[in-house]
Amino acid sequence: MYRPFFYKIILGGMFFSACQSNPQQHSNLQTEKAEEASHEHANLIELDQKKAQAAGVVVREISPAAFHGVLKVSGKVLPASGSEKTVVATVAGIVSMVHPLTEGMSVGKGTSVFRISSDQLPEGDVAQRARIAYETALADYKRKKDLVADKIVTQKEYLDAKANMERAALAYKALGRSNSSGVAVVAQMSGFIKECLVKQGDYVDVGQPLMTISQNKHLYLRAEVPESSYGMLSQITSANFKTSYSQQVYQLSSMGGKLLTYGKASSMESAFIPVTFEFDNRNGVVPGAFAEIYLLTTQRPNVLSVPISAITEEQGVYFIYIQEEATHYRKQEVKLGESDGTRVEILSGLKSGEKVVTQGAIHVKLAASTMEIPGHSH
Repeated sequence: MYRPFFYKIILGGMFFSACQSNPQQHSNLQTEKAEEASHEHANLIELDQKKAQAAGVVVREISPAAFHGVLKVSGKVLPASGSEKTVVATVAGIVSMVHPLTEGMSVGKGTSVFRISSDQLPEGDVAQRARIAYETALADYKRKKDLVADKIVTQKEYLDAKANMERAALAYKALGRSNSSGVAVVAQMSGFIKECLVKQGDYVDVGQPLMTISQNKHLYLRAEVPESSYGMLSQITSANFKTSYSQQVYQLSSMGGKLLTYGKASSMESAFIPVTFEFDNRNGVVPGAFAEIYLLTTQRPNVLSVPISAITEEQGVYFIYIQEEATHYRKQEVKLGESDGTRVEILSGLKSGEKVVTQGAIHVKLAASTMEIPGHSH
């Protein structure tokens, strides 16, 4: 008699309990969704389009493309054969500079750079002695030329006089221009002063080097490849490099560069094998500079890569910034592969078709450290 009533009480309690728990479950579900959304937005960086443009932020869609294998080595920039000349003393004497000379100064072909005076030497002024010797030999030659026809002098005497005159003329001409200040020494080609080897007032001998002039129209790039990479030498096609004094990366492919030769073995003094390129010096590269060289080998297809400028680094971990929306960016950790000095291979962390900040990444990074995450309602 009382069972139906008892069952009704139990069912009513269960229904009441269910009704009480549903609002709590709904509230928990909303909280979880809000936390997920908050976490998702916490990874986004907001940067206004106008501010991004003013900061030089550039975004590019990344697609797979061919990428050279790279062997990174060190090396040096050297002057090419025939691009340097050494100015030497034409007479012995005391040297003086026509104008103050400094390394790097430009000079023109035929320009007087030194004068050498020998009038205080025991032998006397070389230029004066050469002039007197030439004038004496010339007069003797003219006299015997008139007499040989009348057979007053023999043909042999005439020919000897002619030979003496020609030798004296060559010696006098070799001294070049001279005046009371001494014999002028001129630059044999246009270029710039690479090295000045004497000082004002130095004594010099005939043939002593005074100065080196370089044109730098063509230069050599010599890479030092370790013996362990000998098997890759035949795969090398070109190179990129940057010098010790600049962060600019030069590409031989845009400088008329070509591979000249590579060594077949290392020398006894070194464990490295030289690889030499020649290129046109269109960018003012300084010969003698040490270089960081990226030797380019066989191309690999379907490689994802980004410009070096797209990469930021934090405590040894590398990141890029991916544009999600017009004003929102996502910081993405990536694993790097080979680099040719201008671009770097991305092994993981990037998908084809994603839009990456390729210039101005540092400004997006700064925006992340100063921004407040925009609020969202759910």
